Amino acid sequence: MPPRTVSFPLPVERRKCLSEAAGKMSPTMAAAEAASPGCPAELLLQRLEAAGTGDEAGICSLETAAALGLEHQVLVGAVKSLQALGEVIEAEQRTSKKWELTPEGHEIVQEGSHEVRVFNSIPSEGLVQSELMKLPSGKVGFSKAMSNKWIRLDKNSEGGPRIFRVVEAVQDSVREKLLQVQHGEADSLEEKDKNELKKRKLLTEMTLKSYWIKKGTAFSTSVAKQETDLTPEMIASGSWRDLNFKAYNFEALGIMPESGHLHPLLKVRSQFRQIFLEMGFTEMPTNNFIESSFWNFDALFQPQQHPARDQHDTFFIKDPAEAIEFPMDYLKRVKKVHSQGGYGSQGYKYDWKLEEARKNLLRTHTTAVSARMLYQLAQQEKFTPAKYFSIDRVFRNETLDATHLAEFHQIEGVVADYGLTLGDLMGILKEFFTKLGITQLRFKPAYNPYTEPSMEVFSYHQGLRKWVEVGNSGVFRPEMLLPMGLPDGVSVIAWGLSLERPTMIKYSINNIRELVGHKVNLKMVYDSPLCRLDA
Repeated sequence: MPPRTVSFPLPVERRKCLSEAAGKMSPTMAAAEAASPGCPAELLLQRLEAAGTGDEAGICSLETAAALGLEHQVLVGAVKSLQALGEVIEAEQRTSKKWELTPEGHEIVQEGSHEVRVFNSIPSEGLVQSELMKLPSGKVGFSKAMSNKWIRLDKNSEGGPRIFRVVEAVQDSVREKLLQVQHGEADSLEEKDKNELKKRKLLTEMTLKSYWIKKGTAFSTSVAKQETDLTPEMIASGSWRDLNFKAYNFEALGIMPESGHLHPLLKVRSQFRQIFLEMGFTEMPTNNFIESSFWNFDALFQPQQHPARDQHDTFFIKDPAEAIEFPMDYLKRVKKVHSQGGYGSQGYKYDWKLEEARKNLLRTHTTAVSARMLYQLAQQEKFTPAKYFSIDRVFRNETLDATHLAEFHQIEGVVADYGLTLGDLMGILKEFFTKLGITQLRFKPAYNPYTEPSMEVFSYHQGLRKWVEVGNSGVFRPEMLLPMGLPDGVSVIAWGLSLERPTMIKYSINNIRELVGHKVNLKMVYDSPLCRLDA
C-alpha cells in the first residue's frame, strides 16, 4: 500500500482559509492542520517553492504574512504545524526593533502637535492665560510653545496674565517627524529626536519576533500525514509497514499524576523540625489545644491580674468552662509562691484563687506544653538533662490585619541542665539561627513574667537594610522551676518565634491573610516551591 499523502493544488478560492488557533495546537492537531489543503500552510509552502534553491534562499514570515494578507500569528502557527511534520522546513527565529506611534501620536498626526494647537488658538490681541489652560492641549502646549519662544506671557495685562504670539507662523516639526515614522521612515530620524518623541509618549519601540524560513531536507509540497497511533486494524492488516509514523519522543515528560500539595507553612515547618532534630531535641506532644489557666498562666508565674488573662486577649471556653484535675501538691506550691513568695522570691502578694486557675481556654502559647514537660521531668527519681521543642498552633484574641491572626503557629525550644547561663542561651541561639541561614544577630534586654533575664533576638535583614526582630528568649525564673520539684542548680533556657513570619519572608507574602484563611489562593499552594533554609 503506498503512503497516504495530501497534495497542495493551491486553488485561489481557498486562500482565505485561516487558522487563528494554529499556534496553540498539539503536535497531532498541528500535523493535521498542515496537511489541510487551502490553508496558511499550503500558502507558505507555495511561497517557499517560489523562493528558489540555494543556501540563502528563504522567506521572512513578516513579509510573507503581509504579502498574503494574513495575520503574522496565523502564519507563525503554520510554521509550527509544518515543523511538527519533521524536516519539511527550517525556521530560524529573529528579533528586530520597530518604532510605532502611540494613540496620542496618531492624534497629533491628525490634529497637529499640542504646541501648534496652542499657538493657533491665540488671536492677535492675545488670550487670557486662564482661558488657554481650559483648552485640551493647553497645559502641555503652553509649556512647549514657551520653550520654543513662539509665545510670551504678560503678567501685568489688564484682566489677568495674558499670552501673546511672538512669531507670525510656526512649523509643526513634531507632526512631520511622526508622519515619517508612520510612513516607515523612522531610520531617517536622529536618535535624539526619537528619544524625545518617546519621552513625550508619542512613540513606542516595539520588539518584533519573526522567522526566516528555508526549505528542509524533506521539503515537498506533498506532505505525508504522519500517524501517531498504532491501531489493532493496522497490525491485523499489515498496513503499518507502509505508513509514516511520527517519531516517538522518549524525553517528553509524562502527565503529572494527581496528588496532594503541601501548604507553604507545612514546608517551612518541616525544615524547622529537621533543624531541631539535627540538634538533638525531642519533640513535645502539642495536641492539647485547650488548656487550663493554671498550666497556661499560673504555672509560668504569671499573676492572675495580668492583662494577658483578660477576655480581650484570650479565648475562654464556655463548655467545659473549668478543668477539674490538677497535681494538688504542685498547685499548692504554685499558690504559695504567687501569694506569699518563696524560693528566694517575695511573690506578687495577692489573694490567689483556684476558680481563676481552673478556667479553660485556647492556649495562648506553647510554653504551657513546656511547663507540663518540665513538671514531668521533675518527677523523675534522678534528673537527666533534656532538650525539647514544639511547633504548633496557638490562639489569641487579636485584631485581624496584614500581620496578625487570631490563630497562628509558635516555634519553641527548651533546654534543661545544670549550670546553664545566659551565655549558653546566646550560643545555642547562634547555632540555631545559623542553621536557618541567619548569621548576623543582636540581643536586646526585654521583660517576660516567667523568664529572667529575657532577651529579644534581632537579625539584620539585607533586603530591608535594617535590624528586625526574629524571636524572644530567656532563662526560666526559679519561681517557675523550683515549685515543680526540679533540683537546685538546674537552669532552663528557652526561646521562641512564629512560623508565619519566616514563611512570609521566604515566599514573599506581604499579607498574612493570603497565607492562611478563607482568602488563600489555592494556586499559590499548588505552585509554591520547596522550602530550603540555606545556611
